[in-house]
Amino acid sequence: MPERRTVALVTLGCARNEVDSEELAGRLEADGWDLVEDAAEADVAVVNTCGFVDAAKKDSVDALLEANDLKGHGRTQAVVAVGCMAERYGKELAEALPEADGVLGFDDYADISDRLTTILSGGVHAAHTPRDRRKLLPISPAERQESAAEVALPGHAPVDLPDGLAPASGPRAPLRRRLDGAPVASVKLASGCDRRCTFCAIPSFRGSFISRRPSDVLNETRWLAEQGVKEIMLVSENNTSYGKDLGDIRLLESLLPELAEVDGIERVRVSYLQPAEMRPGLIDVLTSTPKVAPYFDLSFQHSAPGVLRAMRRFGDTDRFLELLDTIRSKAPQAGVRSNFIVGFPGESEADLAELERFLNHARLDAIGVFGYSDEEGTEAATYEDKLDPDLVADRLARVSRLAEQLVSQRAEERLGETVRVLVESVDEEGVYGRGAHQAPETDGQVLLTGGEDLSVGRMVEAKVVGTEGVDLVAEPLPGSLVTGEEGAR
Repeated sequence: MPERRTVALVTLGCARNEVDSEELAGRLEADGWDLVEDAAEADVAVVNTCGFVDAAKKDSVDALLEANDLKGHGRTQAVVAVGCMAERYGKELAEALPEADGVLGFDDYADISDRLTTILSGGVHAAHTPRDRRKLLPISPAERQESAAEVALPGHAPVDLPDGLAPASGPRAPLRRRLDGAPVASVKLASGCDRRCTFCAIPSFRGSFISRRPSDVLNETRWLAEQGVKEIMLVSENNTSYGKDLGDIRLLESLLPELAEVDGIERVRVSYLQPAEMRPGLIDVLTSTPKVAPYFDLSFQHSAPGVLRAMRRFGDTDRFLELLDTIRSKAPQAGVRSNFIVGFPGESEADLAELERFLNHARLDAIGVFGYSDEEGTEAATYEDKLDPDLVADRLARVSRLAEQLVSQRAEERLGETVRVLVESVDEEGVYGRGAHQAPETDGQVLLTGGEDLSVGRMVEAKVVGTEGVDLVAEPLPGSLVTGEEGAR
């Protein structure tokens, strides 16, 4: 009997990429591949790249070169690039990085096993010529669902599979294989984006916005609950647009309570919300539905009106503060995070001061700050009023210092609060988890003191007794166990 082929998936970038990797893993496992964690133990190392900004691209190239160094020193025979960077650059990446034995775009995902087999046997699969994926679906959102089957949409694999392909839990399982045992998992709500922010290239290589069917999202959530997942995080490029191509822009409001009722799920979190698209009904559902986290990942990007218009975005400091006041009037402990770009072309000192005014009043739990740099293929890259890179760096350092101070202050405001904590790690370093206001990997964590008898996957009520920057220190309340005895499987 021939030795089974082995593959390792190395994932960079956002939670959407993590979902895509698990879909690739499901396809490969269904076709007889053995999945291993260590790239050195794999015949093929597949690197799921990020192509969003220069730093992410560099990390992706470094990961590919690191995997390439394994060849000749162990089992690894081939290194393959997939993901956004591979999709965005195709042949250009293949020519610039000959260390990669293959560069596969989204259209290759359905045939990933055949592609890796060809590469592993010494064959060549030509890298694709990139194209604007916004042109693959109709301009009208209402007409997109009919064409969706003809377009590669990573993370949108069908949930009801033919006999023989579904994992052990049954025919309703998605074409997905979990790559870790964490009690939290992301679920694709949609793909692509119809917004035309002048600094962002994502729509060109991720395509136009298209929603997944609610039944697929529900069934995948049920399957994840069977795998021991306690919290799901809904991801896409813009969750506030969910349902617009299905004939109901308020579809998220009706889907969230259904997801929260899935047996075994203790928390539902929504990420990637556009401030300009927030609706009163959506705010109500996010702040009042049991098991739905009152968590608002709002993409503000700036607050000075002139800069926002140049970004082709909407709003201003006062409108954004009114939105936050509305949210906190309904859920005083709600978590809010956002990202901001400083040094955008034409940004004045007054514009920066306006952003600082917003940050000082917004009481955000987590703040990401990025210095502007040209992104090829974007409108902003053609703007003439660019700031000197040294000035951009100075403004980035200035706002980053302010952000660090402000999130620490916001954490201190939570002293004495009761937080519902999902335990995610228990080891010699302590018991760590996250509250409802903290998304995985981005918003800090909670150290639970006196919780040594807890296990991963438990949900507990705890009182905040200290802070360490953005992180909290909390004591479990007596009799505070929320979930049952089993925890995450």
